[in-house]
Amino acid sequence: MKRPEKKLVLEDGREFYGRGFGADCRRVGEVVFNTSVVGYQEIISDPTYAGRFVVMTYPLIGNYGITDEDYETRTPLLGGLIVRECCDTPSNFRYTKTMEEELEEHGIPGIEGLDTRALTRIIREKGRMSVALVEADLPREEALRLIAETPVEETFVPKVSCRKRWMARTPNHRFHVVAVDCGIKYSVIRRLNALGCNVTIVPYNTASKDILAFHPDGVLVSNGPGSPYEVPEVSALVAELKGQLPLFGIGLSHEVLALSYGAKLSDMGCGIHGDHPVRDLSGKRIAVAVLNQRYAVQSVEGLDLTPTFVTVPEGYVVGFENRKDQVLSVQFIPEAAPGPRDFVSIFDRFIAMMEEQNNA
Repeated sequence: MKRPEKKLVLEDGREFYGRGFGADCRRVGEVVFNTSVVGYQEIISDPTYAGRFVVMTYPLIGNYGITDEDYETRTPLLGGLIVRECCDTPSNFRYTKTMEEELEEHGIPGIEGLDTRALTRIIREKGRMSVALVEADLPREEALRLIAETPVEETFVPKVSCRKRWMARTPNHRFHVVAVDCGIKYSVIRRLNALGCNVTIVPYNTASKDILAFHPDGVLVSNGPGSPYEVPEVSALVAELKGQLPLFGIGLSHEVLALSYGAKLSDMGCGIHGDHPVRDLSGKRIAVAVLNQRYAVQSVEGLDLTPTFVTVPEGYVVGFENRKDQVLSVQFIPEAAPGPRDFVSIFDRFIAMMEEQNNA
């Protein structure tokens, strides 16, 4: 099948020509890059990337297809996908459709054949920017006007959160966890189930009294897209739940929790997306975590928080705890689907907090 000629236009006027795949449509959005070598299905379906274009720095994407068991959400909301080469002949006994078929089904446009390494360097230097994926023969001025007329959306949490509560059960459960859905990944739920937790997933704007009415052993506030400043409902929720029962924050919720304790966040521009070295301050070891962050917690010094993980070499605080308030938080993806799994044991800390609470 001949793919249509497309181009990617950056807001500074630079153009990258390539071939379109997936949905055949125009699209404008913020662009970020991801350095992961594997896991494109998890990235495509990760609600944290809602509305964004993702540049994959690894050159060949789609080579093992799409599998039914590896989705992170039912309906991917990725803005667009930018790759060096899109493979439409995957080799994997588990695959049920190609990556191109997946994008087309969900209305997500993609472009291949451009220099993704050069584009990544531009994003690193310029920071946040919007791009337009359009037909190759569209005049640049028209594409730039399209970008200028399309505002950058910050508040995607209401779009990716569930509307009604739902449950994920496991046989012979030991604990009941309420998960606040700001854009939760299914792999987080699967990990809690594997550790003996029944999980009740509730919308991001659920009141604390309604969560406590479930009589949970602990609460997990999930990862999600956008800015921590744009989710006042989540900020109010964590402020009310702190100290009442074990509270575990991931990703966006890590940033919300940091703000609730008085930490200052800095905008990193392009941010960190993909595999990145992280130092475990308790064990003095360095391992690889999967980060997806735009904001950085520079320090928690002088606050009622104990840092547990920092990035290497920057020293950003990507993990902290408050034992008195029973708060545990990480900015990276602890279950690390599809990998690496160097920090999956953080879930065991949450389990230990609930055990301690029940035995108190």
